[in-house]
Amino acid sequence: MSQTGNVLETIRTRRTIKTFKPDPVARELLQELLNAASWAPNHRMTEPWQVLFVGPETRAKLHHKTDFGGAPVLLAILCEPGKTEIDQEEHYAAVACFITNFMLAAWEKGIGTGWSSLAASQHVRELLGVQEGTKVVGLLPVGYPAEVPSPKERTPMEQKIKYLP
Repeated sequence: MSQTGNVLETIRTRRTIKTFKPDPVARELLQELLNAASWAPNHRMTEPWQVLFVGPETRAKLHHKTDFGGAPVLLAILCEPGKTEIDQEEHYAAVACFITNFMLAAWEKGIGTGWSSLAASQHVRELLGVQEGTKVVGLLPVGYPAEVPSPKERTPMEQKIKYLP
C-alpha cells in the first residue's frame, strides 16, 4: 500500500478489498477522506453527490452474501438527478470521480475500499430511502484490509488508443 504521497504510485497499487479487519475507522479520518473526495471535478460546481452511512440495522437487511467482507463502515454514494439528459450524465460522471477520489485518498491512508453495484436494485433503494430520480452509484465497504490481493493484468493502453485524423 502506498503511503508516500505519490499519486501515480497510489493509483497503481490501489486494490479492491474483499475482506476487512474489524478495526474501526475513526470518524475524523472518514470525514477527511470525504472532504478530499469532494474536490472531484464536476460541471458548474453542482457537487451532485450525497453520502449515506449505512448503519447495522439497514446493513443486515441488505442480506449481502459476505456482509461486505466484514468492513466496519458501509457507505452508499448517491447521485442527484439532473434537469436534462446531459446533466444526468455529467452528474453520474462527477459522482464516479468523487468515488475514485475517495478510494485513492483512503488507500493513501492505509484504508481499503470496495465498490458494489448491489445498490441499483429497487429493494436496496427502498431500504436506503432513496428518492425517485436519485441514483445509487455504489455501496462502498470501507476499512483496514485483512488481505490485499495481487494486481490483475491490464490490457496494454496501446490496444485501447485510437488516433483520429
